Amino acid sequence: MAFKKPGIFVTGTDTGVGKTVVSAGIAMALRARGIRVGVMKPVATGCVGIQDRLVSHDAAYLMEAAENEFPALTNPVRYRQPLSPNVAASIEKREVNIDQIRKAYRELQSYYDFIIVEGVGGLLVPLTQDYYVANMIREFNLPLVVVSRCGLGTINHTLLTLDAAIVRGFDVKGIIFNRMPTTNISIAEMTNPKVIHELTGVPVLGCLPEMESLSVEVCEFGHLQTIFQERIQIDRLLPDSF
Repeated sequence: MAFKKPGIFVTGTDTGVGKTVVSAGIAMALRARGIRVGVMKPVATGCVGIQDRLVSHDAAYLMEAAENEFPALTNPVRYRQPLSPNVAASIEKREVNIDQIRKAYRELQSYYDFIIVEGVGGLLVPLTQDYYVANMIREFNLPLVVVSRCGLGTINHTLLTLDAAIVRGFDVKGIIFNRMPTTNISIAEMTNPKVIHELTGVPVLGCLPEMESLSVEVCEFGHLQTIFQERIQIDRLLPDSF
C-alpha cells in the first residue's frame, strides 16, 4: 500500500515529553500558511470515557489545532489503560488493529495536503508483539521530528533515540526541545541543545519555552501558534513543493 502525501512523524525521547503540544504547534503554524493539514494519533492509551465512548485528550487537542473533523480517522485505536499499547490491548482484550490504522491514514490523505502523525511514547514502543512505532514510521515513509527535554539526562535519551532512528535509515528533520525555562536556566538546559547538535549533526529546530495558559486536557493553546512561528524552523519540515 503506497502512502504518497507529504507529512511528518512526531516522536519523542519519552512519554510525556511534549509530542502533542509540538504536533499541535506544527499544525497551527502550517495552517497559518494556508496549508490543509491533517493530524493523526494512530494509537492512544489513557483515554477517558465520555458519553459511552473513549476519548483521547491528545487526539482532541490535535483536531482542535488543525480544525479537523474526523475523530475516527484521527485516532482509530483507543484504550482506557494508561500503558504501553500492547499491554493495554492485552488487558482490554482488543489487539491493536494495524490494518485499521493503515486504512485511516490512507483516507486522511484524501482530505489533506500534509499529514502530521504523533506517535505513542518513543520509537521502540510496541503496538503488538512484533510491530513497533518504528515499523509504522517505516511503513508510512515519513520523516521524523524528535521532541526532547532540555534538562539533565537528555543527552543520553536523545542520542539513543537518534541512534535508533538513524540506524533504521529514517530521515530525521530535526529536534525540538520542549519546556525550556524562562528564568533560572541551569547550565545543562543552556548547553544540551548545542551539545546534542555537535555530537550528532542533527539540526535543532528550536526550543519551546514553558508556556502558561496551555493545557492539552482542557484544550487551551495560549500563545502556541505565535511562539511556534517565532521560535521553530518550520520551513525545514516542508518539501520543496510547499
